[in-house]
Amino acid sequence: MENKVILVDLWDKPVGELEKSKAHTSPVLHRAFSIFLYHDDKMLIQQRAHHKYHSGGLWANSCCSHPRPGESLIPAAVSRLKEEAGITCNELEELFSFSYLAKFTDKLYEYEYDHVLLGQHNGPCHPNPDEVAQMQWISFSDLLQDMTEQPLKYAPWFLICAPKVIQIAANK
Repeated sequence: MENKVILVDLWDKPVGELEKSKAHTSPVLHRAFSIFLYHDDKMLIQQRAHHKYHSGGLWANSCCSHPRPGESLIPAAVSRLKEEAGITCNELEELFSFSYLAKFTDKLYEYEYDHVLLGQHNGPCHPNPDEVAQMQWISFSDLLQDMTEQPLKYAPWFLICAPKVIQIAANK
């Protein structure tokens, strides 16, 4: 059975549900989350598995996914973080949310209402190879510099929200 996503309006009010693949083949706004994990002045980022149907091989935040219909945001994020990155982190804080539209091909889109979550982590990770090619710790300053110099290495949502997340995490 295919995963479904929660369709939302511009204020994140649920308006329906749809199979994930169908939500990405037309620009249909749906709920998502982006988890950023940090420790001291370093961010844990992931390179998306190369075979992913969009953004394969691009670098992004520690975990990104969608709550399923009937799931609350934080429990869904904790669950997906374990499934995708092999990380247990029960203390996630929602920082902000934003909407974005990215067109990858004529029939492949990301149109998401993205909830940005932050957590501290200093333990192991065991990434699922179906989801993640590799994970690495990188200093805030090196990450910001690399995003500026090589933006095409990074997923579009990551370029939008990472600078603000880094600023918030650096001040914690």
